[in-house]
Amino acid sequence: MTLIDSHCHLDFPELSADISAVLLRARHAGVDRFVVPGVAVDNWAGVLNLCAEHSGLYPALGLHPCFLQGDHRDALKTLEDLLKRHSEIVAVGEIGLDLFIPDADLDAQLAVLRPQLILAKQFDKPVLLHVRKAHDQVLKQLRQLKLTRAGLVHAFSGSEQQAGEYLKLGFKLGIGGAVTYERATKLRRLVATLPLESFVLETDSPDMPLSGYQGQVNYPERVAIIAETVAQIRQQPLQKIIEATSAQSTKILSL
Repeated sequence: MTLIDSHCHLDFPELSADISAVLLRARHAGVDRFVVPGVAVDNWAGVLNLCAEHSGLYPALGLHPCFLQGDHRDALKTLEDLLKRHSEIVAVGEIGLDLFIPDADLDAQLAVLRPQLILAKQFDKPVLLHVRKAHDQVLKQLRQLKLTRAGLVHAFSGSEQQAGEYLKLGFKLGIGGAVTYERATKLRRLVATLPLESFVLETDSPDMPLSGYQGQVNYPERVAIIAETVAQIRQQPLQKIIEATSAQSTKILSL
């Protein structure tokens, strides 16, 4: 059974300049499928083209809360049109709320998040959620809209209670490089105690470097290290972690 990187930005310049080598190294490490999320309207075409050119790459498109500028009505219309025309899009994302960024405007972010959640429901797609300091607000939206396909909470960093609320709604928690740091005690405790079917694995490459790789570009092959870390924390066989997390990614994203 091979690994799935459920969230990696392969269209970023740090990776896309030598994408064939990046993918080859990942496959040698046992990673054979990659979900590539878009974050803004100007990189959606690049994501779609990249995924069409390489096997095992799956696109997701969305308007990320950290990259919002001006009026997004045209971008939302473009997203709707792409969802109509490209059945290969596996999810709407990366979308969400971020109240950690300076001068965060909750109302402006909600005005972009809510219509994207509605599009996900309309087109029967899961969502890839980016959430910082806003889990309760996002959960409120999810309860109101009752998505048919749920999705993934990228780089989950909330409380045990918030994790439980996402799981009740059918979501899976994205576990990435943060879990490799011994100081991430809250996250490690969640990984140790929640059911294994609660998680998927991800790198967010080229961002979110793992422990021991600080200050370096992150690569999708390192999802194998994340799997090893989760196995150690849970004191379970590595193959069991790989099989379970890959099955969860496959099912929720229909890969």
